[in-house]
Amino acid sequence: MPLTPDAVAVIGGTGAAGFGLAARWAAAGIEVIVGSRDAERAEEAAAQLRSLFPDARARGLANPDAAASAPAVVVAVPYAGQAAIYKSIAEHVGDAVVVDCTVPLAASVGGKASHVLGVWEGSAAQQGAARLPEGVKVCAAFHSLSASALAEVETPCQGDVLVCGPRGSAQGVVRELVEAIPDLRYVNAGPLENARYVEPLTALLIGINRRYKTDGAGLRITGI
Repeated sequence: MPLTPDAVAVIGGTGAAGFGLAARWAAAGIEVIVGSRDAERAEEAAAQLRSLFPDARARGLANPDAAASAPAVVVAVPYAGQAAIYKSIAEHVGDAVVVDCTVPLAASVGGKASHVLGVWEGSAAQQGAARLPEGVKVCAAFHSLSASALAEVETPCQGDVLVCGPRGSAQGVVRELVEAIPDLRYVNAGPLENARYVEPLTALLIGINRRYKTDGAGLRITGI
């Protein structure tokens, strides 16, 4: 099993979900490179991580530079901007493992997610993979984690993380990222094609959160 990556780039690390993941990994001692279209905003987010965790190794860079700086690249951006983001980082990821967290959700009045959009490639993760050079290993993960829950760094973020992607080293890298966050469990959910079943679970969990007036609903797979 591979060691936990010594650094992870979080593309979209200034957004709610991206920053929450970055904070959890910074707390775990992993170097975090916050990526943003605006390098200044990225460095502001990195400075916030350093203020939260005095021992944190965090820096901010423009997305292409961030993607070139780590062996694991996590893409946590809204679906509407996904294609442009992948275009900007495609030639910079090298042999990094790319982890896509995108959910193809449409927004209703008021900006709240309402329904899952159809994607020609089958899933947002497959759509992202199609925009990267051949041979780049892509996994889909972290769709069942609430951005609000991730941001509450003093509180354990519980649940299972379903990971779709190629067998071997790529799944191993993502497993180590999952298990670096206390109380999360990695679950191998099969090949990347299965992301089309996992991504819509985000919309389901959003609805559960609304009905139960919480922000931390997650998933737990039993029997394994």
